[in-house]
Amino acid sequence: MANNDNFNIDELTAAVTRCGIALKEANAAKDPEAVKLAKESFDVAKSELKKAQKAAKAAKKKNKKKSASGKGSKKKSTGLGLQCKKSEDFSGWYSDVITKAEMIEYYPAVSGCYILRPWSFQIWEFIKDFFSDEIKKSGVEPCYFPIFVSKSALEAEEDHVDGFAAEVAWVTKSGQSDLAEPVAIRPTSETIMYPIFHKWIRSHRDLPLRLNQWTNVVRWEFKNPTPFIRTREFLWQEGHSAFATQEEADDEVLEILDLYARVYEELMAVPVIKGRKSEKERFPGGFYTTTVEAFIPSVGRAVQGATSHCLGKNFGKIFNIAYETEDGKNKEIPVQNSWGLTTRTLGVLTMVHGDDNGLVLPPRVAPLQVVIVYIAKAVDSDEAVEAMSNKADAIAKALKDAGVSISRLFSAQKYLRYVLQK
Repeated sequence: MANNDNFNIDELTAAVTRCGIALKEANAAKDPEAVKLAKESFDVAKSELKKAQKAAKAAKKKNKKKSASGKGSKKKSTGLGLQCKKSEDFSGWYSDVITKAEMIEYYPAVSGCYILRPWSFQIWEFIKDFFSDEIKKSGVEPCYFPIFVSKSALEAEEDHVDGFAAEVAWVTKSGQSDLAEPVAIRPTSETIMYPIFHKWIRSHRDLPLRLNQWTNVVRWEFKNPTPFIRTREFLWQEGHSAFATQEEADDEVLEILDLYARVYEELMAVPVIKGRKSEKERFPGGFYTTTVEAFIPSVGRAVQGATSHCLGKNFGKIFNIAYETEDGKNKEIPVQNSWGLTTRTLGVLTMVHGDDNGLVLPPRVAPLQVVIVYIAKAVDSDEAVEAMSNKADAIAKALKDAGVSISRLFSAQKYLRYVLQK
């Protein structure tokens, strides 16, 4: 290992990835012996990777000192590039990338909240447009519900409120006056929407009801906020549906899960594993939860990509949602689902594809796919420079007509910005 400049980091990272996937598969199969063996292999692979990364860092530090002692007049760094290496300081590298690639601006007024700059928001819009088009083909309709939920509605389902209690942000005052009853800022919308479902679902003809909204959510996270990954406010879509039968609900759960996998794999070029959460991890108040999980090789950890829940009839019982059956003789409670995808996608995208030069984006979510730079020499005549410019314009037009997103650049500073955002 000492003779290998990369200290086998790439091979060990791949091994951690394989072991992590094997562990997930063993957990899904509920095979205790397989889980034990997979866990041991995963732990060994992670340990070896950490050793290799530590050795690489030490070697680099040693070489840097040696280089500094041999060259007294080393060129001073401009500070415009990344200051941290992904394999050595992942946290520092991630913060470096998202700020220098102009994805995020830190918001000093409230810890754990961040500003999404145009570059990241455009990526989110690609995801939003793709997903909206697909669910509309399936019959899901758009809507919007208020951000506030009353205390009584939020606390109607005991398991549900217990699952979010530590994260709920409350509004208690209006000006200088206390509110008669505190209202919560939406941590999720089940308890906002389902009292209205009670009014809308009366007959079998009202089913299926399938709605989706794009909105923001506040969950007052107190454990290590990380831009895109764990934040106090984030953007998401949340779908809510109601069906006459369990079979219809189950079919939708898997249909949406497949769409989430397509978002990651087809748009973002990030492989995911589809699976079912354990009872301990299922959505509070729900029947069962399915998930797509991505893997971050640099840290050897999985991250939840999106979830599709079957809520069963639990919320229908609480909010008195019932419909008259086709024969008109009975009242039945519908089977409900909810499903969500968040701006965490942008963090996963950055962590998986980014490198020591900056952000790396797959073409389908890249705000810019081609950058045209023409370089004129000081000795070139005005006519020669104009000819270059005209040629660049012609190439740009041809690419644009073909549906390629392009940019013309005129300064080294701007060029560096796009190198970091590539």
